[in-house]
Amino acid sequence: MPHHTPLIATIVIGLVLAFILGAVAQRLRISPLVGYLLAGVIAGPHTPGFIADQGLANELAEIGVILLMFGVGLHFSLKDLLSVRAIAIPGAIVQIAVATLMGMGLALLLSWPWAQGFVFGLALSVASTVVLLRALQERRLLETERGKIAVGWLIVEDIAMVAALVLLPALADAVGGNGGAPAGGADPIEILKVLGIALGKVAAFIALMLVVGRRVIPWILHYIAHTGSRELFRLAVLAVALGTAYGATTLFDVSFALGAFFAGMILAESELSRQATNETLPLRDAFAVLFFVSVGMLFDPKIVIDAPLVLLATIAIILIGKSTAAYLIVRLFGHPRSTALTISASLAQIGEFSFILAGLGVTLGLLTEEGRDLILAGAIITILLNPLAFWLMERISPHRAEGEEGSDGGTREPVPVTALTGHAIVIGYGRVGSLVGAGLGQAGWPFLVLEEIPELAEAARQHGAETILGNAADPELLNAANPAQARVLFVAIPQAFEAGQIVAQARGANPHLKIIARAHSDAEVEHLQKHGADLIIMGEREIAQGMLAAVLPLQSPPGPPELTVTPVM
Repeated sequence: MPHHTPLIATIVIGLVLAFILGAVAQRLRISPLVGYLLAGVIAGPHTPGFIADQGLANELAEIGVILLMFGVGLHFSLKDLLSVRAIAIPGAIVQIAVATLMGMGLALLLSWPWAQGFVFGLALSVASTVVLLRALQERRLLETERGKIAVGWLIVEDIAMVAALVLLPALADAVGGNGGAPAGGADPIEILKVLGIALGKVAAFIALMLVVGRRVIPWILHYIAHTGSRELFRLAVLAVALGTAYGATTLFDVSFALGAFFAGMILAESELSRQATNETLPLRDAFAVLFFVSVGMLFDPKIVIDAPLVLLATIAIILIGKSTAAYLIVRLFGHPRSTALTISASLAQIGEFSFILAGLGVTLGLLTEEGRDLILAGAIITILLNPLAFWLMERISPHRAEGEEGSDGGTREPVPVTALTGHAIVIGYGRVGSLVGAGLGQAGWPFLVLEEIPELAEAARQHGAETILGNAADPELLNAANPAQARVLFVAIPQAFEAGQIVAQARGANPHLKIIARAHSDAEVEHLQKHGADLIIMGEREIAQGMLAAVLPLQSPPGPPELTVTPVM
């Protein structure tokens, strides 16, 4: 077997370094994205030691882009956008324009052509989806008005960047990218002609997706789902994402990103979208990590020494210029200062779309490698500093005056303790939790659901449950469910590690609480017992017992003795 395996080496070294540095970043309470980017810097050609194959890394990154954009499409919510459209749409458009103009101004000072300045400024205008959502989740702001405005703002930015990915190749052809004529000599009529052709191709692709894809894609997935093969379903989802992206590029000359985005958006309308999301998540995460690693490999750290003032100006545009513009826009629309500060802090960084734009700009000849290095350095530094932006917001946000926050003055939303007593608590409202909730509802039991997926929490609310949105392993959230005065706790999530934490905390709050959990193996049963669960249901064993009971009703099935519990009254 040959030992020269650059593909395997690139994947293995990239993932291992990303894991190590991502774990360190998580430990330091900063975004793991910083760790992934630094892993790429270490594996790249600009630092000593192992050098990964740049060409292979770029191709792996393309798959990462496809899956990232497919995920963006799957999570695209027109409902969320429309609920805050009055502020999010005009606000995001104006903020993108302001940040782009500031980037173009800096490029003009550096004597760059206007097209390079445009790409540079555009890359500085868009925030990282991953960083923004994580920051809001950690502070429990997603379900607040300002959190919804931030998410709507982010959706508009994403749509604008998808449009930019479509138009940049046409712009490159028109202004002399890819080694063509000098950028300054482009004919405006020629630019409009090329852009018109590009938009026509995009319109044809979108029409095909809406007319044909909207019917064919859900039909394929429903057909595969009815086969009962989880493996085939997972493969079908990946085939749809990758096949649509490749077809969009081959047949319509549209970017991989747009094809994948529309595939995800079409699939999001199907009732199988949640299952599709869950099935592809591990692969999407793995290739997303490789995408960030490959981006880090492109970064030349010498930019920090060679152009420190330009780098400081780039960071100032992201941290100060863009955030100030967002703050003023929100205030002009009549929203309180705390909302404006939240939006400003959320947008004070750049991320994955910036990397995609920078990479495409270099490929098309619309951006120099120096510009790309400035964007990458600005991303790494601003992601590192983003927690500081939220800390500053905490210090100056007028919570008490506006009555929006708790008396502690922090940005972390307080969760009021439920008034329910003698109730049941259901952790997770997926396939198992929803059935438990339905049974409790039919029995007339008051129950509360702790769920971290907004759509599932909303479903529980519609079924009559009081709900708390968030991770039940968070002690404050679990305490808000009032386990001290509850009758029974159903831990319906499949993650045994988290379930163990929840069980231990609930047992500490109420030694007499009846705790029922689920498990998938004997080891998980032992783990949950050790943490204080009264009854653990292992699905496979229950299925076997039911099957045997149909033909051997008087005999006990083989295997370990079952746990028993007196029904909760």
